[in-house]
Amino acid sequence: MATENPVESLQEEATCPICLEYFREPVILECGHNFCRACISQCWEGSDTGVSCPQCRETVQQRNLRPNRQLANVIEIAKRLSFQAAKGSGGEKVCGEHQEALKLFCEDDQIPVCVVCHLSRAHRTHTVVPIAEAAQEYKEKIQAHLKTFREEREKLLGFKGTGEEKSQEYLKQIEKERQKIVSEFQQLRQFLEEQEQLLLAQLEKLDKEIVKIQNENINKLSEEISHLSELISEMEMKCQKPASEFLQDIRSSLSRCGKGKLQQPEEISPELEKGLSDFSQKTVVLMETLRKFKDILPSALDTKRVESLGSFTQANVTLDPDTAHPQLVLSEDGKSVRCADTWQDLPNNPERFDNELCVLGCEGFTSGRHCWEVEVGDEQCWAVGVARESVRRKGEISFDPEEGIWAVELWEDEFQALTSPRTPLSRVPSRIRVCLDCDRGQVTFFDAGDQAPIFTFPPASVPGGRIRPWLEVWWGSQLSLCP
Repeated sequence: MATENPVESLQEEATCPICLEYFREPVILECGHNFCRACISQCWEGSDTGVSCPQCRETVQQRNLRPNRQLANVIEIAKRLSFQAAKGSGGEKVCGEHQEALKLFCEDDQIPVCVVCHLSRAHRTHTVVPIAEAAQEYKEKIQAHLKTFREEREKLLGFKGTGEEKSQEYLKQIEKERQKIVSEFQQLRQFLEEQEQLLLAQLEKLDKEIVKIQNENINKLSEEISHLSELISEMEMKCQKPASEFLQDIRSSLSRCGKGKLQQPEEISPELEKGLSDFSQKTVVLMETLRKFKDILPSALDTKRVESLGSFTQANVTLDPDTAHPQLVLSEDGKSVRCADTWQDLPNNPERFDNELCVLGCEGFTSGRHCWEVEVGDEQCWAVGVARESVRRKGEISFDPEEGIWAVELWEDEFQALTSPRTPLSRVPSRIRVCLDCDRGQVTFFDAGDQAPIFTFPPASVPGGRIRPWLEVWWGSQLSLCP
């Protein structure tokens, strides 16, 4: 036929009449028909008499099966032509074994098959449907699953949104509480300062009144003592005179002796004593209140403080020599640093601080909670904290969070947090514990001796990114990282 597809015709000629698949080890009979060696052998199996051709029924006198090598070559060519034709006809996948288009779907094995596969022994008894029909059926099943997945995703997105809203509400509430605490303590500090000034002013007033009375009494007593001393001297001299001379003006002498009676010094007034007593009682009440507050507050915070410290991972920090200023000398184990008088001959690499006496730790942290301790001893000039990986290394640096540095500093007698503006601190420790919470963006400094808090940069102060330990060491000072 003029419309017959030559490739399909070639495929038919290359198909075994028995198994309906491409010939495998094709053999030719005396009648000229070809079969697979295995197919014809199985067909003739058990026959002792003459055998015949399964296709034309012609009796074959001999079982001499001659290989048809030319047909085997033609079969290979037919397979390649079929594969190319399938690709060129629409890009559909073809059967890897038969090079036929995968037009059917085996529901038993759940795989696409070609027509030849369907007629083969492997799938002959299986349920096979057109591939388009199977695709539609399974597409509907997948669409049902997709609908469920989309609904689940919408629920999860809702949960996520609700969680974020709640988190924002909690954060706002925490910020309000933080501002409330700061405001209340600021008012409390102002009240205590006012009370201190008031009490000191009252004490000053009492002090002046008592000193005034004391000075007046001393002056009066001094005058009386001087007058009595003169009178005693005069009377002693008079007593040594002869009787006639002694008795002269005796009445005047006795009158003067009567006038020399001692006058008692002025005592502190009852009003002043009462004022002093009331002041003492007020002071006792105030001191007892402050003492109770001082005792109660740390005990209420100690448990939380210990729990918070216990949740940090102890970091084994060493100092990075490539970042150290040329005047800083590091120990061989990278655990201590001191400031020398002269510059070392070191390469001016991009990582090195060239103007500020700083050094970074080798370790960098992007997540989790980490802590380490720095021994500062009784050194007078140093700074301890953390810095961004990208902190500026060249030229002058402003030591504050905007520059990427969060630290505390001791400069001679001023101990302060490097905020903007600076925050004064009290009680300089000899060993500092640095606690970095990357997840909350917070860094806290503790006195490593008694775990008392020194200063906290609040949550979200330290942004994301790699954060490294940071030290500043001034002339003559030495800092050490505790093991």
